[in-house]
Amino acid sequence: MSITFISGSPQARSRSNALLDVIRHQVVARGATVEDVRVRELPADALFGLDIEQPPLKAALGRVARASAVVIATPIYKASYTGLLKSFLDLLPQDGLKDKIVLPIATGGSPAHLLAIDYAIKPMLAALGARWIVGSVYASDAQIGKRDDGGYQPDAEIAARLDEASRQLLHALDWAREHRVAPARAVLAA
Repeated sequence: MSITFISGSPQARSRSNALLDVIRHQVVARGATVEDVRVRELPADALFGLDIEQPPLKAALGRVARASAVVIATPIYKASYTGLLKSFLDLLPQDGLKDKIVLPIATGGSPAHLLAIDYAIKPMLAALGARWIVGSVYASDAQIGKRDDGGYQPDAEIAARLDEASRQLLHALDWAREHRVAPARAVLAA
């Protein structure tokens, strides 16, 4: 079972990517197979022109289709996920997240954006067929410090929440594999 990590940040070095990297490191250390989709690296003409046959975009959509779980990270702008992420998710089939375990991660300028996960991100995930959403992690800018090298480091509270989220994600994958069911059907059985 593989996990696809989707970065919806328009920046290479961003707080949301830093959180995604922490989760990626944790699940790889526990034996998971991972693939990445960095939406900002996809060709803009294909992404915004809806050219799903262009090889980089087709490959990215294939990574999502093959995944047993998806971790989506995005900065929150104006109480919602990025337009870049929206452009990519619009290319998924209507049931593109069906039978997948999903973990949403978001960052924002202040704690005031916390509810964007519940009011913007989770409804979008549900519209794409996600039925097994394992928690979520939100961090404000104050909870993710900038390192001397220009990267970002989550504080101890966020690091602990990321660790718990990665454990929940892997536990859900193990449960689905153990019971030989797709994650969406596992929710109904649990």
